[in-house]
Amino acid sequence: MVGGDVREIQYQLKKLGYYKGLINGVYDKKTSDAVRFFQKAEGLISDGIVGMKTLLRMARIYEKPATRVPLKKPQGEVSIVIFTLERKLVVMSDGKPFKSFPVAVGTFDTPTPIGLFTITQKDSWGEGFGSRWMRLSVPWGIYGIHGTNKPWSIGGFESHGCIRMLNQHVEQVYEWVDTGTKVYIIGGVDGPFTFGLKPLTEGSKGSDVMEVQKRLTGYGYYNGKIDGIYGWDMKKAVRDFQKDMGLEPSGNVDEKTYRALGITLFE
Repeated sequence: MVGGDVREIQYQLKKLGYYKGLINGVYDKKTSDAVRFFQKAEGLISDGIVGMKTLLRMARIYEKPATRVPLKKPQGEVSIVIFTLERKLVVMSDGKPFKSFPVAVGTFDTPTPIGLFTITQKDSWGEGFGSRWMRLSVPWGIYGIHGTNKPWSIGGFESHGCIRMLNQHVEQVYEWVDTGTKVYIIGGVDGPFTFGLKPLTEGSKGSDVMEVQKRLTGYGYYNGKIDGIYGWDMKKAVRDFQKDMGLEPSGNVDEKTYRALGITLFE
């Protein structure tokens, strides 16, 4: 096998002292031997196969249990601010920072949504997928704050857009928030376009699509839902805007259309 999952396993085994090879994402003999050594040391079946028991044992060793000291709860109105570029989540109490946690966020290809959302659902998950889940009110997809069985990914750009936390941390935050709690997700100085001005076409989804919808609404071309989903009604609005601006009416948002909408990136 090859891929990012293998690379994560190699990285974890190397930190634990079992793997001496390259972090290359290739499940070769060195990787298989390292898995066997780890399994034997931990009293697991030494077959060189990373199943759920092996993966969870790695996670438990890496994520050392927190000392169960009673934590002071925020007394004021709770909100959450997530700084994506810093990979940091801050719990706020009456608008003041209460406690911060490291997180993992989306990759540059699958970025975490930027904007103001609320928590719409809370649930406890099985330990194989992280212990807690808090869904966000992102209209164009399923995104949330949750725990992880890959604690070594925390601090990186690793997810498909969700916000990952160590299980011991997400369990704390889970107790402090309710459905309706506001979650502010902040990018860089370019806001929804933190990861660049990507070409947008029918079927595109995201914070950048939502911002273009807002601009088109302000200019009087779009009266549909501000939902971050590039549908046929938005394509028609883009085409009408392009015609009036003397641009090719492709119905797709390209560099010239961004410029005409007044959207440019900071230098």
